[in-house]
Amino acid sequence: MLARLAALLGLSKKPSLYIRPLKEHDIGAVLAIEEKMYHYPWSESIFKDCLKVGYSNWAYVKNEQLIGYVILSVAAAEAHILNICLDPAYTGKGIGRQFLQETLTIAKKKKAESVFLEVRPSNTVAVKLYKKAGFKQIGQRKNYYPAKEGREDALVLSYQLE
Repeated sequence: MLARLAALLGLSKKPSLYIRPLKEHDIGAVLAIEEKMYHYPWSESIFKDCLKVGYSNWAYVKNEQLIGYVILSVAAAEAHILNICLDPAYTGKGIGRQFLQETLTIAKKKKAESVFLEVRPSNTVAVKLYKKAGFKQIGQRKNYYPAKEGREDALVLSYQLE
């Protein structure tokens, strides 16, 4: 009844899954996800610096709960996904693919022509997601990530926006 009344009045209900700018008050939720997903998570100060320098920082929200985030640097017609992460409780449901598509849409709106990112080869789920989305490997950075056994290389991937 309320939804019908809202529709009649021209009011729209907020969707259950949406993207919005990431704010400083989100950092606690971001850190909780970061620590669930990574052996070497980014620190609170890194996320605060990303907000301070003006990167394109976004929260992915489901039912008013932050479930993912992306830190995107855009300059000179290039976007670089510095960090993108989804709470593990929401993986395997197609939500990560939707979130990546939202991120690519944002990059395009910011006039990027290409998108770059680094990913651990051992993160096979992410590598598969990126390649299925159309990312192509263009290089490899040696010893890029810290790892339990020293360092791990990074695959450098690129996506051309249309």
